[in-house]
Amino acid sequence: MELNFTIGIIVVTGLVSWLAFSNEKLLQQLLLWPPAVTRGRQFHRFITYGFVHGDFMHLAFNMITLYFFGRLMEGFYGDYLGPLGFVGFYLSALVVSALPSYLRHRNDPEYATLGASGAVSAVLFAFILLQPWQIIYVYVIPVPAIIYAVLYVGYSIYAERKQADHINHSAHLAGAVYGVLFTVLMEPRVLGHFWQTLLNP
Repeated sequence: MELNFTIGIIVVTGLVSWLAFSNEKLLQQLLLWPPAVTRGRQFHRFITYGFVHGDFMHLAFNMITLYFFGRLMEGFYGDYLGPLGFVGFYLSALVVSALPSYLRHRNDPEYATLGASGAVSAVLFAFILLQPWQIIYVYVIPVPAIIYAVLYVGYSIYAERKQADHINHSAHLAGAVYGVLFTVLMEPRVLGHFWQTLLNP
């Protein structure tokens, strides 16, 4: 029987997030609060923050996206890295996507971040690298993947500079970049495939 680690990640994330919705102590123990890492050496928070979410909509959006694209990418990474390749990619994406905001706020006791958005961005952008013209649905609106990628990056850069909301846009950007770089370094031929596919839709 073939294991589906994407479903496993979704189930664990959903369960932990649901428990943390009504358990503030659990939430505070898992989210990425920079002083806990800087002073308390609680490095596990670089991963556990991705298993808790601010609300149900935040959780649902991330997990639905992961469901559709994670299943496709899991087989791809499995071919190169073995059965646990996708899990390693996903967990490392959580760490990498959190680093920019952690470094910026490492001495700020008022800052905290949570959610799987950075790792989900890594999965999504790795998929876009393989299938740039695939139609994806953004709030039921069909959009070519490459067009979505350009708009996503542009908006994330704009929103990160504005700092007008409480969304960790730097995690989205870092995750997207990591997803692309990880995949290209793992299989350099992907880059040629991307350009060929992009120029011949």
